[in-house]
Amino acid sequence: MTAHDHQGCINTALAVAERLCDERGVRFTPLRRRVLELIWSNHESVKAYDLLDTLKGFDKSAKPATVYRTLDFLLEQGLIHRIESLNAFVGCQHPERRHELLLLICERCHNVDERPALELIDAATREIRNAHFLPQHQSYEVRGLCASCAELSG
Repeated sequence: MTAHDHQGCINTALAVAERLCDERGVRFTPLRRRVLELIWSNHESVKAYDLLDTLKGFDKSAKPATVYRTLDFLLEQGLIHRIESLNAFVGCQHPERRHELLLLICERCHNVDERPALELIDAATREIRNAHFLPQHQSYEVRGLCASCAELSG
């Protein structure tokens, strides 16, 4: 098994964010970049106040409103996802396109895996349409054990 190059994940996420913001004509400020980098520091979800604590070393004047405005920007640009059940955030693995998603959240190691789950999304979309419901946001979260943690338990 090869080691995971997580710095590669971070570098790719930042480069894609820079390119997308440039293409969209929005500013990818140093603060926005730093918050995205902190979110991508691992594949675990991160809470806003944890970001604020870490951000204090970068910007001593950072306040909760600063972090929430930055998170709103990153969400709006599709660069991160909000994990509703944890009130936390994780980097988006496919920010080039808007998409519904399935998030697999490991209860032990706290890693979050973003999956396209097209069959699940298609089935849910049909049910939503049949109910004549107009969704504003669609995401699905499943909490349990990832393959590595399940193997350790087995």
